[in-house]
Amino acid sequence: MTRVLFPALFLLMLAPAFPEAKTLEMYVIDTEGGKALLLVSPSGQSMLIDGGFPGFDGRDVMRIEEAARAAGVKRLDFLVVTHYDLDHVGNVPAIAARLPVANFVDHGPSVADDPRTTKNVTAYLDAAAKAQRTIVAPGDKIPFKGVEVLVLTSAGKVMKTPVRGGGALNPYCGSTPTKAPDTTENSQSIGLFFKFGKFRMVDLGDLSWNKELELVCPDNPVGNVDLLMIGYHGADAANSPALIHSLRPKVTVMNNGARKTGSPGVLKTIKASPGLQAAYQLHWSTNAPDDNPPDEFIANLQDSPDGKWIKVSARSDGSFTVTNARSNTPKSFGR
Repeated sequence: MTRVLFPALFLLMLAPAFPEAKTLEMYVIDTEGGKALLLVSPSGQSMLIDGGFPGFDGRDVMRIEEAARAAGVKRLDFLVVTHYDLDHVGNVPAIAARLPVANFVDHGPSVADDPRTTKNVTAYLDAAAKAQRTIVAPGDKIPFKGVEVLVLTSAGKVMKTPVRGGGALNPYCGSTPTKAPDTTENSQSIGLFFKFGKFRMVDLGDLSWNKELELVCPDNPVGNVDLLMIGYHGADAANSPALIHSLRPKVTVMNNGARKTGSPGVLKTIKASPGLQAAYQLHWSTNAPDDNPPDEFIANLQDSPDGKWIKVSARSDGSFTVTNARSNTPKSFGR
């Protein structure tokens, strides 16, 4: 399939008919080691990044629907599939059957040809054929009204042109070694940079270690961010110091499961990041019992009911609030 650009007429159709709100809303949904991030722009447009796991009696579909209801979302203007692993794309057809999707976004052909991935991709393409589908490349922008959404990585390629505030030499590259080459779908992940006024966020999907280094070394094109969605569910195969420390996030959020990643090494890297004010996790990590943050930063505690999300409300002045749905306790972070 050839690459498709967003048509102007389609963008006009997406324009909301109500006044713009003041915040960018995000729901980091518990898919127990999968990924599902729901965003609602200040204009009211919606974007879901990945869909979690299929099966489990519709567990992840119901949790995404619950977050959508809380956000007032009845349709998805964009559904971004970062890559074609089961915990990211396998549930997308079920979601599309429950929430109308206007535009699917992906990185193009899969690099994996195993039977399960092939089945996932076929089902995804069948769902995407009923709507607009866009294949993105680094440097592209997703027209999310009110928020700049820039594609940093896609299909194994990375953006090197710096954004405003980025482009400085990365001092952590020399001390961060490379790892064995990754030829899986993780290396193909779509990575996104979000800018809403002064608020800045990065989400790299499951982008693996060496691709992180390609993106931020020798120069970091992004600069500092307020919020970083920790990649690859907190696995050691990603989350290099060169990435995390050079971005200098005020807050991180990890979409781990109770027993899926959230590794000790990554939790230590996050904790050592300069300028860090808080590190949130969807689950208490059994893989790193001595390195979890305090309970106030964990949405789903050990041996407790699952399904609690983490909500972020960002304002254009750069300040933002993070709410742990388990305790319903908001915490504010400012400039």
